[in-house]
Amino acid sequence: MPYEPTLQSPTPATRHEDRTLYPTTIQQPAMLPTEIPPGVDWVTLPSGVRTLAYTQPAIPPAPAVAAAQPIPAWAKTTALLTPTIGGGIAAAGIGLSYAAPGLIAMSQALWSAVALIAAAAIGVPVLLRLGRAATGTGRGTTHITQNITASGMFGKANGTINSR
Repeated sequence: MPYEPTLQSPTPATRHEDRTLYPTTIQQPAMLPTEIPPGVDWVTLPSGVRTLAYTQPAIPPAPAVAAAQPIPAWAKTTALLTPTIGGGIAAAGIGLSYAAPGLIAMSQALWSAVALIAAAAIGVPVLLRLGRAATGTGRGTTHITQNITASGMFGKANGTINSR
């Protein structure tokens, strides 16, 4: 109910036994300022009572922030080139994936060309020897001899050419 009477506080203690249970005033020993431990200080409560309480330690001032340094030119250049290089590598990879069948065919053709050159390097001299042996030595060939003579270091050279 909204209008109930409130309970009265107990009457002040009159007997000695009651005073120990409900003392009317609290007596605390006084402390000297030199006895106050660190982290404890006198504070004033909102009711106006001054008492000792734990306090937060003072926050040391933050260190000064260094001034911002300018970004070096090489770092800017590198940062701008990085996407370009990455894009070029990606494009090369895509191009190689499309060109892979053609590259395989070209590598097989290259091995065929290497085999043909190796066969020609071995076969042509063999065929020339066989052709020379079939015609015989000296048959169908012309021998030219040349004799050159010179006298002295700066003398005029004279020579003869004989064709057989």
